[in-house]
Amino acid sequence: MTGIRVALAVLLLGALPMTAPSGALTDEVTMELGKGGVLHVSEKISGAGGEVRRTFLSRTRFDDSFDRLYRISNVKGGTLSGDVLTMKGDGTVTYDVTGAVTQAGGNEELRWFAVGGWDAPVEKATVKVTGPASIQNLSCFAGDLTSAIGCTSASMDHTGSRADFEQQRLNAGQALTVVVGFPKGASGGEPILERRWTLASAFTVDLVTGGALAGLLVLLLGGLGLLWWTRGRDARVVGHEQGAVAAVQDGHFTPPDGVRPGQIGTLIDEQADVIDVTATIVDLAVRGYLRIDEQPRQAYDAPDWLLVRLPNAPVGSLMPYERALYDAIFDGRDTVLLSQLSGSFHAHLGKVRDALYTDVVRQGWFARRPDAVRTRWTTIGVVLCFVGVAATVALAWFTTYGLLGLAVIIAGAAMAVGGQSMPAKTAKGSAALAHTLGFRQYLLTGDLGSVPEQHRVELFSRYLPYAVIFDGVEHWSRVVASVTGNGQEADNLYWYHGPAEWDLSKFAGSMRTFTTTTSGAISSTRQFRSL
Repeated sequence: MTGIRVALAVLLLGALPMTAPSGALTDEVTMELGKGGVLHVSEKISGAGGEVRRTFLSRTRFDDSFDRLYRISNVKGGTLSGDVLTMKGDGTVTYDVTGAVTQAGGNEELRWFAVGGWDAPVEKATVKVTGPASIQNLSCFAGDLTSAIGCTSASMDHTGSRADFEQQRLNAGQALTVVVGFPKGASGGEPILERRWTLASAFTVDLVTGGALAGLLVLLLGGLGLLWWTRGRDARVVGHEQGAVAAVQDGHFTPPDGVRPGQIGTLIDEQADVIDVTATIVDLAVRGYLRIDEQPRQAYDAPDWLLVRLPNAPVGSLMPYERALYDAIFDGRDTVLLSQLSGSFHAHLGKVRDALYTDVVRQGWFARRPDAVRTRWTTIGVVLCFVGVAATVALAWFTTYGLLGLAVIIAGAAMAVGGQSMPAKTAKGSAALAHTLGFRQYLLTGDLGSVPEQHRVELFSRYLPYAVIFDGVEHWSRVVASVTGNGQEADNLYWYHGPAEWDLSKFAGSMRTFTTTTSGAISSTRQFRSL
């Protein structure tokens, strides 16, 4: 009996109609391709049993440079948020799709993910497609989005006006993609393409971008060159100032009249450098405002010098930058060790800097302070670099012309660097420089010649600060020591005293060490390059 009951049960089950599994959807889709390539879609959903969601595929890869976009609009019967369509249960939803048509060979191809992206499995899906002309061809794919497996069935009616597709069982998230071909231009639709951002595409190099970059560089850098030619180039020597140059060419062996070493240092490189201050200290000693006493030391002691303020020195006759330096050295005291100056100049050297730059303008060598000119043009260059960076980011993000922004950055960098050369000497300054360069050449290559021996130390002392500026102090010191020192212990200079057993033959080494140590003491005030 038991076997008979089992057999009857199997027969009864076989006679019952098959139903979809619980929670599986049935999706009936009707699509009509209209003019302009707009696809009108109607989906009838049954078997939902509650709220269901479909995530539309709105972007696919088109080629190496572009993505293809599908835009959903005019949704009725459901709620669209972003790419997610929500339905409260069974019902019909309609919407329009733009961008589903592209030209393929001699046909117009409709491609759309007719069913897919549901968060529940689809037990059965049917799709009916009509269009503005007869159907030329059709195909379909089912499964994952990259699947090449055909759908359950695909056919068209005998008139070629409608295509029918069917697919049994799609898992949640899987899709049924239908492809239908129409005659070329049947709907006039075109794909919606959006350039895919990549670093290579943002900085595309082709005839257009390369030509534009070259043209912009020529324009910007040419403009900078023209700007330097008109604003940053030293004025030519004209008129009576040519006589000073002629004097140099004829062997004139003096610095420009009344021009101090610190002024010459600023005139040559257009900067108030540490060496200019060092030379000014030596010049103040030579001219009787202070004395330099080299301190005795043991074998491993660091060298040091005592700077002594001389009484009755006419400090009122000092130039403003010299007075600022003189006051910074002594600061109310009569003597100071050079080692004590290290780190204590910070509060004073700003005045020296301002006074020295102001002085070269007062001399008529520059129309404007060189440091202010450099700062202005360098600041403009830095700002231009930031503009170029912003332009590069914007152009690279939204277009393929990122290279053009690089041209602006290059121009800004060129201006920032070139701004150091923008201070321009006047005709008077150019004449003074020409005179100075002739004097430097003679000082570094000549000797004392026919100067009487009794005057050589005086002449050496007068020109030594200039030798410091020209980085020729050791050469010049050797020349003088060889003709005057004679190895005598009593050989001291009126402005430089050495320790016991010191003579003038040791002066070259002493001065080399003094200038190096002084520059180091000044630079330790964090004013290394420019005061």
